[in-house]
Amino acid sequence: MTAPAPTRTEGAEERLFSRAYAAATISFAAVMFLTGFAALAVVPMLPMAARELDGVPLYPLVAGCFVAASLFGGVLGGDWADRAGAARPLAAGVVLAVVTLVVSATSTTIWQLAVGRFLDGVAAGMIAVAINTAIAHAYPDRLRARALALMSTCWIIPSLAGPPLAGLVAAWWSWRVVFFGLAALTVIPSLAVVVLLRSRSWQAPLEKPEPGLPEPDLPKPDPVEPDPSEPDSSAAGRASRPTLVVAAVVSVGAAMGQYAVSGWDVRHLLCGVAGLALLAVFVPRLLPPGTWRAARGLPAAVLLRGLTSGAYFTLEAFVPLLLTTARRVPPVQTGLAFTGAAIAWAGSSWLQGRLQGRVSRHRMVTAGALVMGAAVAIAAVGTLPGLPALTAAGAMVLAAVGMGMAAPSLTLLSLTHSPPDRQGYASSAMQTSQNLGQMAVMGVAAAVFNLFLGFGSADLPAYAAAFGLLLVPSVLAASLAVRARSA
Repeated sequence: MTAPAPTRTEGAEERLFSRAYAAATISFAAVMFLTGFAALAVVPMLPMAARELDGVPLYPLVAGCFVAASLFGGVLGGDWADRAGAARPLAAGVVLAVVTLVVSATSTTIWQLAVGRFLDGVAAGMIAVAINTAIAHAYPDRLRARALALMSTCWIIPSLAGPPLAGLVAAWWSWRVVFFGLAALTVIPSLAVVVLLRSRSWQAPLEKPEPGLPEPDLPKPDPVEPDPSEPDSSAAGRASRPTLVVAAVVSVGAAMGQYAVSGWDVRHLLCGVAGLALLAVFVPRLLPPGTWRAARGLPAAVLLRGLTSGAYFTLEAFVPLLLTTARRVPPVQTGLAFTGAAIAWAGSSWLQGRLQGRVSRHRMVTAGALVMGAAVAIAAVGTLPGLPALTAAGAMVLAAVGMGMAAPSLTLLSLTHSPPDRQGYASSAMQTSQNLGQMAVMGVAAAVFNLFLGFGSADLPAYAAAFGLLLVPSVLAASLAVRARSA
């Protein structure tokens, strides 16, 4: 028996849904794009602002409080999305982003600038988690992977074009113009998102059963066979939801750690010890139980996000420093390395979206982590004096290929392991792990780097040691990826 052909009304309705999804995707992408610019474009002119505001000693706090605050923003957005849907935290996040840019632009003291950057981090965390949750709730399976890949690539161009453009604007006019300009550019996409979220039409499913046929039994992920040696991590994950107070304490602890590196007196030492103590006590409460031992399912996916993000962003920070200070590479060539990495990440992220259903997600994570491990090895070899100076620059491009494969795959795995009413929590846990991974791996790499310099070693061996350390998170991610698989 053949199913009746769709009527003209049904065809028009499906076209309406398609246009609604397109409008939603464009609005989400625009907000993520401008959020990336607000996070990254201001980096080159923050030292100018700190000098003008007589706050150079507090520059580490201003530079690092954005990442610390995004921890709280991610948990806030995830908890809010689980309770009331993704619309409200996303609308609140985009409005807060505009307000905080104005706060930073009108700064009269270094502490006001720090508050502006902190609040901007809260807004960025809320936006990222709310958008991922909205896509998970409303998009059909055939569009979800590509939409998440697009959201990931929306941070690539800001990381490439944002810093030099902001530097030029600050040099020609003022660093305040950068903040005011970003606020003005963010207003229109923010209004578009708020209007879009007031309309529920875009959340109607595209996949509808044919008239006269029973409701299709949509495939659902089968549970992974439990490991008898481990407790049920999925049940444990439902047992407790991280509180906003805990998230705020973790953000404060991370900010205290950033403040501690701005000086070497007793006050800064005490802040550093207190910050580490707060992180050690409260960070486990923000992550799914079993994260540190890579329990199967969501805990493993969350841990892998921290390992891969830490390795990649630390490599991205140290390679330009190596090229500029030790190898004396012209800034234009260093900028081309960022261009290559941006293109590589975008291409790799697009490819993994096209491979949905053909390659298991956990195998994609394994491949991405191995590629990043190879990139780290190339960066370490690139410190040898006999090799071309730009050898390490190629490591950035190769690492971006691996990260473009791993990051969207881990996001999809985390959503697969979470029921619909817990996908906001899963997104916030991934965001928390990413931020913690960046701070932890970069901190350890910097400690190793400074340790070698303290022993009187030359610059190149110190860089080689820091790059060699990054093999640890890369190899761990590759070996543990199977524990995040979905049946």
